[in-house]
This record gives sequence, C-alpha cells and structure tokens, in this order.
Amino acid sequence: MKRSEPGPKPRTLDRSALGDIELETGSGRPSPLMEMNAGLPAHLQELTDRARGYVEAASSANTRRAYASDWKHFGAWCRRQNLSPLPPDPQVVGLYITACASGGAVGSAGGTGTRKSKPNSVSTIERRLAAIGWNCTQRGMTLDRKDRAIATVMAGIRNKHAAPPRQKEALLPEDLIAMLETLDRGTLRGMRDRAMLLIGFAGGLRRSEVTGLDLGRDQTEDGRGWIEILDKGLLITLRGKTGWREVEVGRGSLDATCPVIATETWIKFARLAKGPLFRRVTGKGKDVGPDRLNDQEVARLVKRAALAAGVRGDLSETQREHLFAGHSLRAGLASSAEVDERYVQKHLGHASAEMTRKYQRRRDRFRVNLTKAAGL
Repeated sequence: MKRSEPGPKPRTLDRSALGDIELETGSGRPSPLMEMNAGLPAHLQELTDRARGYVEAASSANTRRAYASDWKHFGAWCRRQNLSPLPPDPQVVGLYITACASGGAVGSAGGTGTRKSKPNSVSTIERRLAAIGWNCTQRGMTLDRKDRAIATVMAGIRNKHAAPPRQKEALLPEDLIAMLETLDRGTLRGMRDRAMLLIGFAGGLRRSEVTGLDLGRDQTEDGRGWIEILDKGLLITLRGKTGWREVEVGRGSLDATCPVIATETWIKFARLAKGPLFRRVTGKGKDVGPDRLNDQEVARLVKRAALAAGVRGDLSETQREHLFAGHSLRAGLASSAEVDERYVQKHLGHASAEMTRKYQRRRDRFRVNLTKAAGL
C-alpha cells in the first residue's frame, strides 16, 4: 500500500521577532497585552503592573471578550487549514473572511470536510476582521486591511450580502407608562425596576451605563459613572465611548413618571449609601445585595415589561420577543423628544448628527406626504 505523503507543515512564527510577547494566556484566551521584559529592574515592576492595567482600560471588557472569541475562531480555522495565524498574511485573512461569508469556516483541513456553518452576517465578519487586526497590534504586528486580498474581498461581501440593519423597536412615552403600570410599586424589585426604566429612558442611556452607575464619585473600581441628585433634577456623569460626559435628567411633570423621584424612592427603601446604584434584590424580594446588576438585566426587564404591557399587541408574542431590548429605551427618547436635534445629540453622547438620526424611529410614518405636497 502506497504511503500518503505528509501534508505541508504549518508556517511557524519566529518568536524571536516578538521578544517576550505572550500569544495566549493560560485560559486559552489571547492576551491583549504585551508581556513586559522579565529582565526589568525590580523598581520598574510596579510601573509595569500599572501599564498592564492601563492597557486593559483602553477597551471595554465586552470588547475584549468579543475580540478574544473572534481570535480563537480565526486560529481554529487556520489550524484546520494547516496555516498559522501569525505573522498576519492578508491572503490567509482574505480566505478566512470568504469562508465566514460562505458558511465554510467550520470545514476540515483542506476544505474537504462536510461540516458547514451558517454564513456570518456582514457586521459579524467586519467585527472578526477588526478583532484580527487588534490582536495582531497587541503582538507588535500590523495587518494591512487595505491590502487588495482583504479589501477587495470585503467589498464584494458587502455588495453581495449586506442587508438593512435590524433595529430594535423604540419605546415611546405611552409605551413606557404602560410598562411602569405592570411593576409592583410596593416591592423593592418593583421600585428598582421603575427607576431603571425611567433613568434609562430619560437619560438615553445604554444598558451598561444604567447598571454602571454609582451613588457617588470614585466609589467602585468597576463603575462607569455616578449620580448627583439636585433640586432641579438628576446629574449623571458617565464615562462613555467618546469620553466623559454629563447627562441632565430633569424632574418630570408627574410624580408617577418622574425619574428623579423613582431613583430617590429606590435609594431610600433599599437603604443605599455607597457603591452600585442598581443591585440584585434577594431574599424573596426583601433584601438588597451588594453586587452590581449585570447589564443583561436591563434588556430582560425591558422585554418582560413590554410584553406584560401589551406593547405592539398587533404582533405575535414571538415577534414581540425579538422586537425589544435595552436599546429600545435609548431609541425611544431620541424618537420622542421634540427639541432641537443638537440637544438630543449631546444628550446621547453622539459624535455626529447622522448617528443621532439613526436612533430617531417613529411608528407614525408618512407624517409628511411629499406626494400630496407636490400636488399629486
């Protein structure tokens, strides 16, 4: 029997060119950091540790997790194709995003396997591409995304597979009021949920910004901002994507829908003095724990309350479950605030008016009928 010839060996990475860069952590996740030289004097070790902390702070934990997952996916595909992910090769990356777009990123080595995956969306492929570039940068290498092996393939993927974005439904004020009525005002959980919904809407906050709030400045290491209760309203200081910003949440016209009163009520009955503003309610709803809520809880709350209130009752329950999320609050404020656009842009922390307009979604379409206005 003729012995089959062994396949080509994967191209190996010259680690000497990387110095002491750590390619992978003990958990199997790619390290976002360049390992500092172990030969540094002892008096510089503290600065080295601080430098690592600053590198970690350069991106959010969610971004690092996503990039780590995408890098792992790319590395696994390269191994199956008998290739090495490093040093970065535009041709290899071009083939990888082609496999992602065609549903072949799970095939076996040589592309002869029968396993197929669902084709990735354009946005997912763009994120995977960004993750590869980011991980290469952390290792002191550069991926030229303008190389025609990548750029031309990516342009073709966009032209062939791009689809309109699937935006979450905006919750308008009447929807929010109906949702508030489904919450129990006499329980700690109900008080907390009312405050979360009202602050999320009136502040135009992302779900991570809602749960990242503290009662005061410099109270926790994982906080993303803090609140100050003033006579005229609530001043929220946030660390967002574009840096620090202040959000003014004024008092409402009615006590039942005032975000400031809802927040004061929650703080009073939960007996909060310091630390995270929104926490878990434990002990069958009678106790408040010390831990900060996960931002996914905001999305679950919005979805649950919207379904209970019968928002968009013209749709099936399955359709409604996919329609609402935490972003529905932020989009709801942008869609319903009847003020100059520049104020909405500043409130949401957008760098451009174009981004703000993407959030302005209303159900009463055709308010302006240019056909009739033109005389037809």
